Amino acid sequence: MVIDTHVHIYPPDVIKKRDEIAEREDYFRLLTASRVHKWATAEDLLAAMDEDGVDESWVFGFAFNDLGLCRHCNDYVLEASSRSRGRMKPMIVVPPRAKGMEEEIARGASFGAIGVGELFPDGQGFDLRGGCGTEALAGACLENGLFLMLHTAEPVGRKYAGKGETGPREAFAFASGHRELRVVFAHLGGGLFFYEQMPDVADVLRNVRYDTAAAPFLYRPSVIRSAVSSGTLHKLLYGSDYPLLRHQRYREMFSAHLSGHEIRAVLSGNADRFLNASNK
Repeated sequence: MVIDTHVHIYPPDVIKKRDEIAEREDYFRLLTASRVHKWATAEDLLAAMDEDGVDESWVFGFAFNDLGLCRHCNDYVLEASSRSRGRMKPMIVVPPRAKGMEEEIARGASFGAIGVGELFPDGQGFDLRGGCGTEALAGACLENGLFLMLHTAEPVGRKYAGKGETGPREAFAFASGHRELRVVFAHLGGGLFFYEQMPDVADVLRNVRYDTAAAPFLYRPSVIRSAVSSGTLHKLLYGSDYPLLRHQRYREMFSAHLSGHEIRAVLSGNADRFLNASNK
């Protein structure tokens, strides 16, 4: 069983109208202008899943600042997932500071969404250290039984499109203020999982998970082994960041540094347990 927890798909008309949308959505323009950016529709994803041997994908659209654009992506993701016979599990995107955000989260949950995200603190103008809509966002996720996925990045190293300034410090501050909320910090939490060797930090982060999205671009393959030494392998969720990267890159990384049962945990077991847990 392979569960990919971090997958982007786009409505065909969003792809077609990229330049028009980019004129009013700065972060969308930044990311889609990157030389590594790739587009994928729901049909592209299902074909790739068949080719790569991926059983289930957690899918979402682009997190715009415009709630209307977010709702358009959500409609596409929800409808495509309903036709996938369980192979695609939908997540919804919202701008946390927009009026109507809470209603959109409730609407998504009523149509079977499993979570909210991937949201972009830097791109959508909210601060994980407090305020700027985070209280309402966390409350809406809790009320509707959904987890939250947030973009995070390593605070050192090279710059790249979409990296942003939201790293381990900000992620930890958010988790500290919302300990009962299930949270996935994307891109290995910018390295936050390293600090779970500190007992007080691990206690705060008990409902936090980390996905592997874009890890082959950011780290040496041995970073996966670091999750074992830090006692957080059970918190690691396989996420490809498709269509940016495909499954084989991760399979090679995992095979080089993890045992068979560890690979199975990262590829599906951890995600399955996380999804079936409740917000505490």
